[in-house]
Amino acid sequence: MLEYISHLWQVFLNRPDHWAVISILPVTAFVTWAHVWMALKMVFFPIQFWGVHVGNVPLGWQGIVPRKAGRISGIITDNTLKKIGSLSEFLEAMNPEEMAGIIGEQINQDLENLIDEVMLERNAVLWENLPYSIRRRIYDQGHKQLPSVLEHLVTELSTNVESLVDMREMVVSQMEGDRRLMVRMFLKVGKKEINFIWHISALIGCFFGLFQMIIWFLVPWHWTVPFWASIWGLLTNWIAIWMVFNPIYPHYVRYPQFFRRTKNHQFPWIVPVIPCIGTYNIQGAFMKRQEEVSDVFAKVVTEELITVKTIMTEMMYGLHKDKTRRIVKQHVNQIMDTPLVRTTLQLSLGPKAYAQLKTDLIDRSIEITMVPVCDPAFNASRARKIFQMFRDRIRELTPDEFQNLLRPAFKEDEWILILLGGVTGFIAGTIHLFVAFL
Repeated sequence: MLEYISHLWQVFLNRPDHWAVISILPVTAFVTWAHVWMALKMVFFPIQFWGVHVGNVPLGWQGIVPRKAGRISGIITDNTLKKIGSLSEFLEAMNPEEMAGIIGEQINQDLENLIDEVMLERNAVLWENLPYSIRRRIYDQGHKQLPSVLEHLVTELSTNVESLVDMREMVVSQMEGDRRLMVRMFLKVGKKEINFIWHISALIGCFFGLFQMIIWFLVPWHWTVPFWASIWGLLTNWIAIWMVFNPIYPHYVRYPQFFRRTKNHQFPWIVPVIPCIGTYNIQGAFMKRQEEVSDVFAKVVTEELITVKTIMTEMMYGLHKDKTRRIVKQHVNQIMDTPLVRTTLQLSLGPKAYAQLKTDLIDRSIEITMVPVCDPAFNASRARKIFQMFRDRIRELTPDEFQNLLRPAFKEDEWILILLGGVTGFIAGTIHLFVAFL
């Protein structure tokens, strides 16, 4: 047997093209690894369009995720976020009463300055000449009523959040406004899968390279080198992406086990064990990590996507801001329409100026309310309250629902990535042909 193998090896070495044939394996592995790396980069980068416009035709490239941030984020919201929970549930979990207290404390500190600013804009001479005792009573009235007014306001906003904020519109506008956030989210959630695609591609390339060597022995025609290289390029990108998400559901197979992998990829990576029957789960690489991904995705969503700041910003300045202003007006009027404040200001300013004053006060109230809401520490404290709920509900998603956390990033224009593999494979195969075979 050994003699026969030695004879075949000698026959192979006597071929004039033996070095060219040997080069097929490493070249195919490297080229496959390289063009998969390029395809993965093109999914996410560049963030902004790179190229030129000839008339209305763009000639260049923008990463698939940032280019289709609105559509992709809409799919994620419809297929995943809305199934995890509603905005009213999230706000309720953030403890509205505690939120009202924190916001109220901030506004209470600035209340007198707020009243002074608005009144000085309306009628500086009148306000500065008004007896301090009357101004003090107006301040005290505001301080007295503010806590209960704010508590009722925050409670009503939380109760009506579904009619004041469209979750889909909120998420889509965020992603379109900050496409880096979209890319950052996908890279955090799918970091291991992206590395898996990149590294497994070299192994797939080795397999295809071995197959192409056999083809060359059977059909030693020069045109087969770039032709099969392009086929391998197409198949590698398709197989690598497919392996991330498929099979969707776990399939456990039993096998004789003689080795095991070390934890945390420590050297020597594989160690012998007492022979036994092992179990292996044949499932998409991303699908296997549902528990681990749940932690990462929940952290990203609760700290950057669905926060008190984003909800309140959409509520105060979004599509339904007029409805929000009406609710705020009802509660601010509880302070403005008390007998003391109303009588003093109406006599001082007149009915029209008094009505305009209330409008100005509402605007300033919204602005000053957003100050504590935008505070990173405040948002972090609210995020901690809903993180566990988010994480647990992501873990409870079915595999079909779970794959939608990452699948849209690759599904959009996936054919371009596959075609790119074929094109780069053909180019690399042609170069290999002229360098090694001709």
